[in-house]
Amino acid sequence: MKAEHNQRITQIGAGTPCGALMRRYWQPVALLDEFDPRLDPRMAERPLKAVRLLGQDFILFRDAAGQFGLLDRDCPHRGADLAYARHEGDGVRCPFHGWKFDAQGRCLETPAEPSGSNLCQRVRQRSYPLQIRSGLIFAWLGPEDQTPPPLPALDCFEAPASHTFAFKGQWACNWLQAFEVGIDPAHTSFLHRFFQDESLDATYGRQFRGASAGNVAGERWPMTRIMREFVQPDIRPEATPYGMRLTTLRAMNESLMHVRITHALFPHTFVIPLSETMTITQMHVPVDDTHTYWVSVFTSFADPVDKETMRQQRLRFTQLPDYLPVSGRHNHWGYNPAEQQSRTYLGMGEEDINVHDQWACESMGPIQDRTREHLGQSDKAIMLNRRLLMQAIDDVEAGRVPLGFANADVAATRLGPDTVDGIAPANDWQHWWQQAVKAKREGAPWLDASEATA
Repeated sequence: MKAEHNQRITQIGAGTPCGALMRRYWQPVALLDEFDPRLDPRMAERPLKAVRLLGQDFILFRDAAGQFGLLDRDCPHRGADLAYARHEGDGVRCPFHGWKFDAQGRCLETPAEPSGSNLCQRVRQRSYPLQIRSGLIFAWLGPEDQTPPPLPALDCFEAPASHTFAFKGQWACNWLQAFEVGIDPAHTSFLHRFFQDESLDATYGRQFRGASAGNVAGERWPMTRIMREFVQPDIRPEATPYGMRLTTLRAMNESLMHVRITHALFPHTFVIPLSETMTITQMHVPVDDTHTYWVSVFTSFADPVDKETMRQQRLRFTQLPDYLPVSGRHNHWGYNPAEQQSRTYLGMGEEDINVHDQWACESMGPIQDRTREHLGQSDKAIMLNRRLLMQAIDDVEAGRVPLGFANADVAATRLGPDTVDGIAPANDWQHWWQQAVKAKREGAPWLDASEATA
């Protein structure tokens, strides 16, 4: 890849081509948990925090009526930092000269101005549309004269709160290399390889520790064994109106095929199975060019999600209130050469596979130099996604609606998307995975299985 092309698809600040594209899509700006005083005691008296998204700085706050507001961080008077604003219930007040703004960005008071002044009627701080879904606060940062598309009608946003759980973490790298790990089906056989399998009785909430659907000679096989023993997948990416569907096949023998169906939701989200009854929808949200939040929604198609167990599993490796990882370059991501020889392929722990992906992304450097890479057949999905990304950037520059959920019709179409991870008859795997999806959806207490799926 040429250096100018790499720059074009990685830089996301205001005024950049990829930044203009990203602003056509809803972006998760925070977890609702970030305003829970049990997790961040500061929120009990002052529910306001500074946030950074797509290279821009904002404040996000909840007023006394429970309404959230996302405003530009610099006061429109003389640019003072509203992260230090006084929270007054019905709005926030800049301590510099007392200008006050509500959640819609309306200027309510300019107390230093002469009596009768109508200055506040002519001043407005830009506010951004927000939606709350599945424990996430979404923002749309597109042009003020455009109407945002609907939030995509995905399973993870349609499921009730009882059946979803949201979490996040920050990586010190560009958004694209973070996303590209998730749409690379080959890496799981190496980066996440465990040399021993665990009991399938204690796998709740843990990725790659559960079993694949189906069995071999009457045995349920853990994902760790399948990834370890079958390392040359047949990867079949297919472009779709929402991005692409990835079919990954691992031939186990003449009669059995391991089938994994996942999805890339343009521009930065993937949907993968966590277990036989739970999916992960993971977004890779650019903070700026060199920092990214992965934001995951776990969706259950069976029992309600045990949120406290899921949260505590992840808080062991994450520092609140900013959701920063415990491990990183500063401590070599927890690398242990003895472990690498005897227990895991990478040597960075067995309990948190996020640190595996974190190492892969951060060790490339803040922005990967794609002029130095050499892609192979196993990188088909990476290559297709980059072509789609470049075309979408071109479309925005030409005034066209880009791929996926920036198109209101695509965003409003009910979509799973359905994921599968299972062992199928080799000669009938296409029918098998579709029936597996049907059974999973029919078993979901919150879902009408007649709804359109993909």
